[in-house]
Amino acid sequence: MVTSAREKQETVKEFEFTPRDFERVRALIHKNAGIALAESKQEMVYSRLARRLRATGIRSFQAYLDELESRPDSDEWEAFTNALTTNLTSFFREAHHFPILAEHVRHAKEPILVWCSASSTGEEPYSIAMTLCEALGSLTPPAHIIATDIDTNVLATAANGIYAIDRLDKMSPERAKRFFLRGKGEQAGLVRVRPELRQMVTFKQLNLLGSDWPISGPFDAVFCRNVMIYFDKPTQGKILARFAPLMKPDALLFAGHSENFLYVSDAFKLRGKTVYELDQNRSAMHRAVSRRIEK
Repeated sequence: MVTSAREKQETVKEFEFTPRDFERVRALIHKNAGIALAESKQEMVYSRLARRLRATGIRSFQAYLDELESRPDSDEWEAFTNALTTNLTSFFREAHHFPILAEHVRHAKEPILVWCSASSTGEEPYSIAMTLCEALGSLTPPAHIIATDIDTNVLATAANGIYAIDRLDKMSPERAKRFFLRGKGEQAGLVRVRPELRQMVTFKQLNLLGSDWPISGPFDAVFCRNVMIYFDKPTQGKILARFAPLMKPDALLFAGHSENFLYVSDAFKLRGKTVYELDQNRSAMHRAVSRRIEK
């Protein structure tokens, strides 16, 4: 079989990327962000980090990784982490969670406080905010959302609250009209989250593996959806142990559709489909454990 010049060109990589380079990347991102990259992610890692090599002018993965490891305080660590973070999201993703949240906050003591632990570009925390407004019957309800993410790039997008109008395609026209402003002129085709909604959300950078979490509860609900799938089981257990002391006794923990926390923590019990609540018989013990971790 004859291989065309184009096919040969596509198989030749711009930068050499050896199995050893890939294993170094896996070790570094796990150590610094807790992300457990699967062996199948080699092409994804090459594609995303090749952009960093071009941006920094470094001509090999080995030299790039050597530079990272030799400069632990370098700003490039943030760019490295951002490049390997996946940010797939949409408004009202996994929609069955939001009526459960609405019913929960209607019976909760005000003010309401919710933590969205992986906010990505903002669709999830703004979906939470819309749910709180509807449940409590006000555009300015007694409620607030702390939205965090390890990726500083997506946090900037989230704080701006500007999206292509087609991001609202699956949203009812009534909801879209109530909570978004349509762009005109040069901004045609874009929408922006209403200022009342943006004021309900505080965006912060937070690494779930970091020793310091710049947040405080107690929270009525914690959203940790489609995050734990990137961590190994021991790391998941440590994070869940730190969630428990930050939650009100009757708080809810929302997980992603492919996540199961029952086998990594006994601090929680299943309440419904991917919705958990604290196991009161175990939560006191986990509060004590978390305090020791923080010290």
